[in-house]
Amino acid sequence: MYKRFTPVDWISGSNIYEINVRQYTPEGTFNAFAGHLPRLRDMGIEVLWFMPITPISKAVRQGSLGSYYACSDYTAINPEFGTLNDFKKTVQKAHELGFKVIIDWVANHTGWDHVWTKTHPEYYKRNEAGEFYDSNGWHDVIDLNFYDHHLRRDMIAAMKFWIEKCGIDGFRCDMAHLVPLDFWRQARTELDAIKPLYWLAETDDLTYLEVFDSWYTWRWMSATEKYMKLEKTMADLLHILDIYTHQVPPHVLPAWFTTNHDENSWNGTEYEKYGGAAKTLAVFSCTYKGLPLIYSGQEMPNRKRLKFFDKDPIEWSRHLELHEFYQTLLRLRRQHPALQSAEAPEIISVAADEPVLAFTRRSGDRQLIVVLNLSPNEVIVKLPSQYVKNELKDIFDGTKISPSSSVIPPLKSWDYKVFVD
Repeated sequence: MYKRFTPVDWISGSNIYEINVRQYTPEGTFNAFAGHLPRLRDMGIEVLWFMPITPISKAVRQGSLGSYYACSDYTAINPEFGTLNDFKKTVQKAHELGFKVIIDWVANHTGWDHVWTKTHPEYYKRNEAGEFYDSNGWHDVIDLNFYDHHLRRDMIAAMKFWIEKCGIDGFRCDMAHLVPLDFWRQARTELDAIKPLYWLAETDDLTYLEVFDSWYTWRWMSATEKYMKLEKTMADLLHILDIYTHQVPPHVLPAWFTTNHDENSWNGTEYEKYGGAAKTLAVFSCTYKGLPLIYSGQEMPNRKRLKFFDKDPIEWSRHLELHEFYQTLLRLRRQHPALQSAEAPEIISVAADEPVLAFTRRSGDRQLIVVLNLSPNEVIVKLPSQYVKNELKDIFDGTKISPSSSVIPPLKSWDYKVFVD
């Protein structure tokens, strides 16, 4: 029986904001990004996730600047973003404002001219011809060989570098399931001994949750996209939620998202994929059990696909249309005990003529009810009376429901309500 890792206490009720440094500002630097920290804190952001900050390989580089995920040195800074001291100062300023900081860690592969290709070529997988290779169709990277125990030692040492030099608070582990689970177990055991860290896995492989605190709900994201194309039904969505509820340890928090760096660049913006349902699904991400992942620019909102390998900065508007929308939801997450509860939400079966997802969350005698109209049509929803014990009020427009009046005024297409006590 392996050791059960204990999540850091600050992650409950929190949220994560993904930072694409290259595209965040015209300058594309840590120093330029740091100017946005007060605004993000006001919005309610608590955890900052920096996409890879290490230098990018020049060999087999894609585009003019290359992929952030083709690392050439695990213990150096991408000069495009600034210096190591610039990053340390950004982390320090973030900590002073109350943020936690995690960094993207790409352990499965490196770029073709990573320093290890010269100093430790034995750290890499080889094909029958004795050549480095990639097994996932990513032409600008090559696979590492985790059967080599010296590689494991040096990889953990590189992760330790960022904890000790910059004071980071955790890791988002890229394509975690491509790396042996026992490596992550070893890494977490050694690194958590330095300071308690938060570990987020980019995977939907539930076997990896033995080690990680959170994981990507790729299955849910894919199903909701197919739902919008009429390729999935409400029953399909509820089935996935049921799997997550019954197959995941209660202390592990799913990470919900409607977009991220991959989705935005390769599959389309959240508005291309979800249209009017983008905000509705954002409400779900912020109120269902787990953590919302918010990508750079969603608070504007950003309706532009950002280039992945070239400079293509976010075109910030003066008025951030969704700043208050996210602020309302993120403050609620921190203030309402039901949104910090380890208990699974209870799905509510409602009387409605259109697909409606409704659920309640409780903590002691505190309660909230979320109602999402997942259709393009107006719908009237009646909540079963046993779920409405007290008067509840919607956090957005003040609509009230009570034990004597549990019929919700007509919900417009893709509308949402978050009723709190």
